[in-house]
Amino acid sequence: MADSSTPPSEITSPPMPGGAPGIDVERVSSWLTTNVAGARSPFSFDAITGGHSNLTITVTGADGRRFVVRRPPLGHVLASAHDMEREHRIISGLQSSAVPVPPIAGLCTDVDVNGSPFYVMDFVDGHVLRDVAVTESTLDLDARSNASRSLVDTMVAIHDVDLEAAGLNELGRHEGYIARQLKRWYGQWNQGKTRELAAVDAVHARLLERIPEQGTATIVHGDYRLDNCMVDDRGEVISVLDWEICTLGDPLADLGLLQVYWTGPDDDASAWTGSATTVPGFWNRAQLAERYAEVSGRDIGQLDFYVAFAYWKLACILEGVYARYLGGALGDQDPAALAAFKTQVDDAAAQAERCLEELG
Repeated sequence: MADSSTPPSEITSPPMPGGAPGIDVERVSSWLTTNVAGARSPFSFDAITGGHSNLTITVTGADGRRFVVRRPPLGHVLASAHDMEREHRIISGLQSSAVPVPPIAGLCTDVDVNGSPFYVMDFVDGHVLRDVAVTESTLDLDARSNASRSLVDTMVAIHDVDLEAAGLNELGRHEGYIARQLKRWYGQWNQGKTRELAAVDAVHARLLERIPEQGTATIVHGDYRLDNCMVDDRGEVISVLDWEICTLGDPLADLGLLQVYWTGPDDDASAWTGSATTVPGFWNRAQLAERYAEVSGRDIGQLDFYVAFAYWKLACILEGVYARYLGGALGDQDPAALAAFKTQVDDAAAQAERCLEELG
C-alpha cells in the first residue's frame, strides 16, 4: 500500500525516535500490541516514499503480518486538513460497500502516543502505478486496458454508495458542492500563494458564473486517479487510497479531475506530469468518459466545465505544496525541482483558462 505522489518532487520527512518518519517506535509498538488484534511485537516501521500529505508507514510484526499506519505530515498544515478520525470514518463506512478499501484495524486519538492521531489498516498487496517503467514491467496490454475500465467502474461504485447504509450521510453538506469548492480553494490560494497569477483569479470568477445545476449528492473522493488506487496483476482495482479530501457533492467533479490526471497514449499532454497511463494499452480520456456515462447513466454533457474546474483546483492545490517547499517546512529541495513545480502550477492555471475559452 502506498501514498500518492506529486511530480516532479517528493517530500522527505525527518525521523522520530526509532528511525521511522513520524513514528515513536516504542509508544506506537505498545499501542499496536494492546489495541490491534493479532499484532505481535517487535515491529519494524518503513516509510512508503512519495506523497506530499499524510504520512503512510508500513508496519511488519514479528510474525510477518503487515499493517499500514496513516498519520498527519510533520510540517505545518492547515487546521482543517489531515483529520485522521474523518479518514477512518470514511474507510470504515465503506467496508461493506462495493468500493474496495483496506480493512480497518484501529484508530488512536491519544496524541500522547505519537504526537498526533493515527489509524491502522491491514496491508493490501498490490501495485501502485506512477511511471512508465513500473507500469510496463507490471501490467501487460490486456491488464492496462482492464485497469482503465476498472478505474472508471470503481469510481461509479464510489458514486453509487448508499450514504445512509455507510453511515456517511452527514459527512458533508449535500448541496452547492462546486460553489463550496471554489470558495475553499480560492481561500487557500489567497492564503498561501507565492505570487500573483491572473489566470487563477479570472478562472475563479468565470467558474462562479456558470456552475451547472447539481443533482443528487454522492461521495466525492476529491483526488481520484490511478496512483491513488492499487491494482492487481490483471489491472483490477483492489483498493482505493487517500480519502483525505473526500466529502459529499457533485460526482462529475471526480470525472473532471480524472480527465486532468489521465493522459492516454494518444491524448494531448496535461498540466499533470504523471506518465503511467501514456503507454500502449491504456484507454484515452474520451473512452474513460464514455464508460462512465454508460455505467453510471449520468449525463456528462457539461463535462468540459468540470475539467476546467479540475485544472483550476489543481493549480490551487499545487501552489499550496509549492509554498510549503519554499517555506522550508518540507526540508531542502532541489532548485530545479522547485522551478518545475512552479511551472506545473502555471500550466494548470493556463489550461483551466483555455478550457473556459473553448466553452465560450
